[in-house]
Amino acid sequence: MTVFTDLFIDGEWRPGSGDQRFDVIDPADLSTIGRFAIATEQDCMDAVDAAAAAQPAWAATPPRERGELLRTAYELLTDEVETVAELMVRENGKSWADAIGEANYAKEFFRWFSEEAVRIPGDYRLAPSGDKRIIVDRQPIGVSLLITPWNFPAAMATRKLGPALAAGCTTILKPARETPLTAAYIVDVLRRAGVPRGVVNLVTPSPTGLLVKLMIDRPEVRKVSFTGSTEVGRELLHACADSVVSTSMELGGNAPLIVLPGADIDSTVAGALLAKMRNGGSACTAANRFYVHSSVHDEFVARMDAALAAIPVGPGLERSNGLGALVSVQERDKVARLVDAAVAGGATVVRGGRASRDGAFYDATLLTGVEHGSAINVTEIFGPVTAVVRFDEVDEAVRMANDTVYGLMAYVFGEERAAVDVARRLEVGMVAINRGVVSDPAAPFGGVKQSGLGREGGAEGILEFLEEKYLALTA
Repeated sequence: MTVFTDLFIDGEWRPGSGDQRFDVIDPADLSTIGRFAIATEQDCMDAVDAAAAAQPAWAATPPRERGELLRTAYELLTDEVETVAELMVRENGKSWADAIGEANYAKEFFRWFSEEAVRIPGDYRLAPSGDKRIIVDRQPIGVSLLITPWNFPAAMATRKLGPALAAGCTTILKPARETPLTAAYIVDVLRRAGVPRGVVNLVTPSPTGLLVKLMIDRPEVRKVSFTGSTEVGRELLHACADSVVSTSMELGGNAPLIVLPGADIDSTVAGALLAKMRNGGSACTAANRFYVHSSVHDEFVARMDAALAAIPVGPGLERSNGLGALVSVQERDKVARLVDAAVAGGATVVRGGRASRDGAFYDATLLTGVEHGSAINVTEIFGPVTAVVRFDEVDEAVRMANDTVYGLMAYVFGEERAAVDVARRLEVGMVAINRGVVSDPAAPFGGVKQSGLGREGGAEGILEFLEEKYLALTA
């Protein structure tokens, strides 16, 4: 496969102006698989200049043309889905099943927003006073800085690039340093699809925080869309405040999974496995806190234990493995510290609880006797650890589920009416009821409280990159 390791600025691949690079590591064996260009301040400013110069023409491009370009990119990704999956396995460590699933999910954002490009809504009506006609137009917000995380390097790139380009915005993509190869490949797909010069740019700046702030300070940059931790999101919000830059933030989560009395254990365990183990638990939507009613606790634990035991662990390029490596040794060690602290606090290891000696692997782990409010209960684990809290009263489970600053995702398993009643009481942006996955390009994705601002996907996703303009005409 072709691996891109340079910056992409103004329609060209180029090394950083400082001629420095950083290593991209395969977390399965800790080998170096590439050396990616570091973007200097000059490179970042060049990217802003290129995007700003291209903005007027791209905004004026007919929506159908923008949509057809995205459709072409979708078709290219469809043909090359295994290449994208292999890149993700190698630089992220995830299993093949997770990687191919993400590659197929990622391309759908280009297809969805190719269709949304021609459906940008507006309004036309007579004012109540009768003295004027009110026209509400929506126009591209402008140059957009898109910052993506390492856990879903393909899907998070397309989920931002798709609506921005469909809306008529030029873009600067800043991927995570752990996973730049996938992002660069997707940028090259857009280049091959025919994106004009300057419309899509890619930089990997260092020092990251300083150079991102300098780009935000440029008056041409009018949008920041970020997916990542709440801590970094807060810093970006502060940075955007100085220039009153529009922001979309998809931040951290601490998703509760509630198993109600009377829940069907077969479907509950199947759904819980997806909710917890998708992407090896490295997902902001991953079930993080398991609240299981006493009446079904022991059966759930026994069945979950058996299900976790059946998952083969190993390098993702061996397609039979169901659980790959975490993205880095640092992430592996963070998960290990959380588990060790939980055990020291009285939790019981039913399964797993061990880190690998070679590579960034951590066993599929099941803990019982976890205390609500303990470190592992309040921290986004981002790993393959199921931490179970027993409860007796449904009201108490709801209280514990809402006892967090986060509000991205929740899962409820039980008889449908009871589950819906509980779901409506949860302070989150999304709830999966008797299922383990909610993500869909056609649905609005986002959270409440400190889990974010705005929505991605669905008809709502393109609105994040548009601004309303009111025109008053004499009646």
